[in-house]
Amino acid sequence: MRYAQGGGLNDVKRAARERVRLEAVGLFEGSAKNREIAVALRVSERSVERWRRQWRERGREGVRSKGSPGRPRLSSCQMARLERELERGPLAHGWADQRWTLARVKTLIGRLFHVSYTVEGTWRLLKRHGWSWQQPARRAIERDDGAVELWKKEVWPQVKARRRPAEPGSSSRTRPASR
Repeated sequence: MRYAQGGGLNDVKRAARERVRLEAVGLFEGSAKNREIAVALRVSERSVERWRRQWRERGREGVRSKGSPGRPRLSSCQMARLERELERGPLAHGWADQRWTLARVKTLIGRLFHVSYTVEGTWRLLKRHGWSWQQPARRAIERDDGAVELWKKEVWPQVKARRRPAEPGSSSRTRPASR
């Protein structure tokens, strides 16, 4: 079933839709015709046909809601294992550096659990479990933070040119008045 503007049913509307399907099951058991059921429940005949087929194949459970299509596909145990593996770092999983990218996490999920996520879905999964996006600070290996602080305090004030006060005839953002 498709919905306008890429939308779907929220939990309340999904539950209401399921009540309609279960009501249809009661009418199936009473051997009502599809057209009568569609009119009574104010749904399309095609929906009634589909529900009846699901009911014949799997019984009452066949017409129950499958839940939100966007629900997480990793259980809490799997998520805990994924977090442990992420903490081990990319080197432990065969990558050459210590950066986790979404593509690498997606690949790791596929290797560990044989579940396929998109890169965007991987980001949503991580965000839902408290992970944040971070960009590594690029710093020289030779960096000496103490020397940097000393330079900022002692050398920079001497090097930094003091601003001269604006004087008549100095350049400014406004044009001089034409004579």
